[in-house]
Amino acid sequence: MNLRSKIRPQAHVESGALNDILFILVMFFLIVATLANPNVIKVMLPKAQSNTKAKQTVVVTIDKDNIFYVGTNAVPLAGLKEALLPKLAQDAEGGTIVVNADRSVAIEHLVEVMQIAHELGAKVVLATAHPTQR
Repeated sequence: MNLRSKIRPQAHVESGALNDILFILVMFFLIVATLANPNVIKVMLPKAQSNTKAKQTVVVTIDKDNIFYVGTNAVPLAGLKEALLPKLAQDAEGGTIVVNADRSVAIEHLVEVMQIAHELGAKVVLATAHPTQR
């Protein structure tokens, strides 16, 4: 005589809420990925009280070893104008060059970038860090 029931309850896991959570996570990572700037090289920026923001057409970075970067590509100073020309040609107004210079960089290098920008008809913005940021 078999006393056990032949019908056993089936195990069931609700996954409706899991789909909602995964959808929200995918949307979050898509939004965050569009905010990330891939043309970033870490430098110690000088501090300033004012907040200047410009449309970043071209980013020129000068690190503590006086190496020039256009975006993330290292460029010698002699070839800086040739590297900037095609990037600035995309903007009808002449474009804007954002200069990220390490605080130990000599002022002559900033002036050289400004002279090249003037020759190309571009505006120059110097990136600074807010005094409360490190």
